[in-house]
Amino acid sequence: MDKRMLATAAAAVLVFCGALATAGALKGEPRPAQAAPVPAAVPPEAAAPVFAEAAPTLPKSEPTSVSVPRIGVKDAPIDPVGLNPDQSVEVPPLDRPELVGWYEHRPTPGEAGPAVLLGHVDARGKPAVFYRAHTLRQGDVITVERADGTTARFAVDAVERVDKDAFPTEKVYGATDSAELRLVTCGGAFDEASGHYEDNVIVYAHLTG
Repeated sequence: MDKRMLATAAAAVLVFCGALATAGALKGEPRPAQAAPVPAAVPPEAAAPVFAEAAPTLPKSEPTSVSVPRIGVKDAPIDPVGLNPDQSVEVPPLDRPELVGWYEHRPTPGEAGPAVLLGHVDARGKPAVFYRAHTLRQGDVITVERADGTTARFAVDAVERVDKDAFPTEKVYGATDSAELRLVTCGGAFDEASGHYEDNVIVYAHLTG
């Protein structure tokens, strides 16, 4: 993925978060995030803490479903997403709030490098697949079923919330030697006037088996 594609993806993520927000939905509830993709290499000083030795990487195999027990996500289906003709990022449809998108211009989960999964926080006034992603903590387990019948098991390293205008493209999408995973969604306050979430929520994890 070249720098131009990465920059385009990063910009599209910001649009995505706002476009899928439902103004007035879930009033009084915390508004974590929807999803968004962007590319990256983690600078040493910004790297998420690693608490266990990373597992050997797996061969390429597309993801089919993801489970995150701590937030009640079980076997959520995954479809590949890429870029639309206008270079905006494809996103799961709002009528499929349980669906997760795998950004196909990055590695598959378990391969060396950052695999990126994105999903909505809410859709048409109801919680969606990553509604509680902001509550994940270091050590929480994420498992991804793959088309070759294998399961990639990840452990959460860190969760961060960032202003959408300062999305850490390199940190999320840049090349890494080990197999890593990012869950990306929207978060923070929801601006009723603009129809946009103000932040992104990003979960960083590494392959453990």
